[in-house]
Amino acid sequence: MEQKNAWTTYTKSELKELEKVNHNYLDFLDRGKTERECVKESVRQAEEYGYQNLSTLLAKKKKLKAGDRVYAVNMDKSIALFQIGSGSMEQGLTILGAHIDSPRLDVKQNPLYEDTELAYLDTHYYGGIKKYQWVTLPLAIHGVVAKKDGTLVDIVIGEDKKDPVFCVTDLLVHLAGEQQKKEASKVIEGENLDLLFASKPLKGTEKNAVKATVLNLLKETYGIAEEDFLSAELEIVPAGAAREAGIDRSMIMAYGQDDRVCAYTSLAAMLEAPETEKTLCCLLVDKEEIGSVGATGMQSKFFENTVAEVMELCGEFSELSLRRCLSRSRMLSSDVSAAFDPLYASAFEKRNAAYFGKGIVFNKFTGRGGKSGSNDANAEYLGTIRKIMDDNKVAFQTAELGKVDIGGGGTIAYILSLYGMEVIDSGVAVLNMHAPWELTSKADVYEAKKCYAAFLKDA
Repeated sequence: MEQKNAWTTYTKSELKELEKVNHNYLDFLDRGKTERECVKESVRQAEEYGYQNLSTLLAKKKKLKAGDRVYAVNMDKSIALFQIGSGSMEQGLTILGAHIDSPRLDVKQNPLYEDTELAYLDTHYYGGIKKYQWVTLPLAIHGVVAKKDGTLVDIVIGEDKKDPVFCVTDLLVHLAGEQQKKEASKVIEGENLDLLFASKPLKGTEKNAVKATVLNLLKETYGIAEEDFLSAELEIVPAGAAREAGIDRSMIMAYGQDDRVCAYTSLAAMLEAPETEKTLCCLLVDKEEIGSVGATGMQSKFFENTVAEVMELCGEFSELSLRRCLSRSRMLSSDVSAAFDPLYASAFEKRNAAYFGKGIVFNKFTGRGGKSGSNDANAEYLGTIRKIMDDNKVAFQTAELGKVDIGGGGTIAYILSLYGMEVIDSGVAVLNMHAPWELTSKADVYEAKKCYAAFLKDA
């Protein structure tokens, strides 16, 4: 079934709205290169739309009513937003869920060392990356340092034009004969993804003089000492702003679009949602790239506990009511899909691939091989989704993640489906997925927001 390219269908007013959505998306990407930054920006925007902190309301034992808007933050790395509906929560929620972590390099806890008068930060890569893509790029450092006295020091180095940038070095081609005989996964070893940090020795220092320079600068600039790395979360990401791409400015090139393209469009749709009978929820979580584990991942009890707290303030909570609420909910598990790349056509099955410019992508299942590790949405739910999209004139397509035996992937969908709710994967098609710089189509970003808004209204 051939899908139209959405660009050919837009009116002038729609094109204007498309550019507005994408302009705001570019700004979101620049403000949120880490999970903490995404949560901070989401809170800022939510409060502008009248959302209140759930913990404050719980402390005051303030009851919630239809139309109220609340948010809950988990360890500054996940967030859930709720708009209370006019009906009982026991009838189920309408949920948009996405993740806000992205592949990157993390600074180790004992990272700073000097070798032949060069200072380095030792790193450990996070998520699925092609390690060779991360060398010789201008890189920035984002994160926090927690001191023993409870002080939290925010760090961002490499984004301002006046800032220095960093890089991981590579072997020059003239000496790389043996290196280039290696498999792509071993051309750059994980332990060699160390960040070149400094090269100027401190005068009057005989041993580790460059490291001494670094420690002096850290103390003077940030008030931190070497041992403070032990309680730091510092992420290494590509330096630079998100940009329009293509001579026609039809695309966006940026770091972290997996999955912040779905996170932003879900958030934007949630903030603008009208009042509905069902309670609406937007859930943005951490740790998807490493299996949704840990206290801030989807496998934690954060979401379930927060729903229970919201039901309590609505005067509806009981263990049975909570179970009924979750099992009767409907969700779009919003995560990106692999865009067909004609330069690598052999990895795709054309009839079931996602294409740039053809709208939001629905993946009935993800997983690997024989659908291993997948949530497989039922036909009835797909029929409902099709009707919502058609009724709201949303451009959409269906796809699988490459040929059956070539690869695959997973999302948070299977975790939410354990409650018995109806869930399907949906998202934006991405080129260069998991690379330092990823590409999306502006049309697909626009259609994603339209999709999520329609789902919140009509599901």
